Amino acid sequence: MTGRLYGVGLGPGDPELVTVKAARLIGAADVVAFHAAQHGRSVARALAAPYLRAGQVEELLVYPVTTETTDHPGGYQGAIDEFYEAAAARLAAHLDAGRDVVVLAEGDPFFYGSYMHMHKRLAHRYPTEVVPGVTSVSGAAAVLGRPLVERDEVLTVLPGTLDTEELAEWLATTDSAAVLKLGRTFRNVRDAFEAAGVLDRAFYVERATTTQQRTMPLAEVDPDTVPYFSLALLPSELTGPVPGPEQPREDEPRTGEVVVVGLGPGKRSWTTPEAAEALSCADDLVGYGPYLDRVPANPRQTRHPSDNRVEAGRAAAALRLAQSGRRVAVVSSGDPGVFAMAAAVLEVAAQPEFAGVEVRVLPGLTAAQAVASRVGAPLGHDFAVLSLSDVLKPWDVVVDRLRHAAAADLVIALYNPRSKARPHQLAEARDVLLEVKRPDTVVVVGRDVGGPEEKVTVTTLGDFKPDTVDMRCLVLIGSSQTQVAPSGQVFTSRHYPGC
Repeated sequence: MTGRLYGVGLGPGDPELVTVKAARLIGAADVVAFHAAQHGRSVARALAAPYLRAGQVEELLVYPVTTETTDHPGGYQGAIDEFYEAAAARLAAHLDAGRDVVVLAEGDPFFYGSYMHMHKRLAHRYPTEVVPGVTSVSGAAAVLGRPLVERDEVLTVLPGTLDTEELAEWLATTDSAAVLKLGRTFRNVRDAFEAAGVLDRAFYVERATTTQQRTMPLAEVDPDTVPYFSLALLPSELTGPVPGPEQPREDEPRTGEVVVVGLGPGKRSWTTPEAAEALSCADDLVGYGPYLDRVPANPRQTRHPSDNRVEAGRAAAALRLAQSGRRVAVVSSGDPGVFAMAAAVLEVAAQPEFAGVEVRVLPGLTAAQAVASRVGAPLGHDFAVLSLSDVLKPWDVVVDRLRHAAAADLVIALYNPRSKARPHQLAEARDVLLEVKRPDTVVVVGRDVGGPEEKVTVTTLGDFKPDTVDMRCLVLIGSSQTQVAPSGQVFTSRHYPGC
């Protein structure tokens, strides 16, 4: 038996306008899906947050474009249609597995809502129920305290994306109107109200029913301040058919890809929205086991954990999955391009057998940046990033690079500082640095920064104890201009002597 699809309206913004039924279904669902723009923040998810429960699967559906341009061969419509097909396929995977799916919608699901695109693609295949919500028009009228229509009057709802002349014709021939989709369209909308001769009785409502709501006469609004979540109302002077089920599209070969994703160094909030989107879209997650454990579980996805010392094999496995049409996310900690999986994947992808497999790299917050932020700004001037691991390069090369970085008076960020297999090398590195740097050079040691065992220590190169460091640490060695302020914060001046 398949799962059940629910399109759930959340109302215009006031959490108390979420219906009892909507709250109950959200809390009971196996999967909760919601749309967002490229920034990854979802108004619908924020409204539903009080009703979510632990253990639910969340599907973040991020639009590939909103108002920006696209290089998709089908243009904007091609990109958005492809997105809706892919999003519907992700939800169908849950429904086929017997999971109930709630798709959240601001306002009402069938009132200019994103949910309708999922409904058209899925409602003819699965049991479906739509839960109505208070519309933005109803919310705005209530906020204004002005009835929209009465008796036999006609209310017309219009999108602000119509051209000015057509919009003016509608406004001039109706008793009452609501114009949605403002933001960038606002100037044209205001011109249409003026051309129709009704600007003097029109109102503007922004973020209706929320704590940020704003209302004023339409003629007084600064166009540069208008967000998308706003509308224009023309109250009364006295105070479409649902598309039929789409025919299923014939199966087409899927084009796979590999996206190398950086989770950041610790807590979930340090993972960028772009990385979260890539993880949520993936069919397969590939990576070092402890890093995969940081990604929330999703039963739609397949995980491929492996040991940390098999980077080339892991990369090849990801590329082969992509060749079969799978969307693969290769997971790294920190930034994938800094001593992580991006270089390994690209190196293997350069082999002839993987020609044609698309590889993308998404940036992440680095461990060096995270540790530096905990003490201030030790990376405020020029710095070098070095790994003390000699697995992939000789130790004498490491030592030579340390000497040159120290001689150049750079701040140095040391990755992979001390492992069980090479416990002596960090002490050797300290001694090499002391050949050039003063003993009172500032040193910062960050362990598990952003994690539950976070600890940050500020010391000096002369007092630095290498045996207190392990592979979960990052070590920052200051330059001659790095200092500890009276507040205890560490910074490296951007003004160098002689300048």
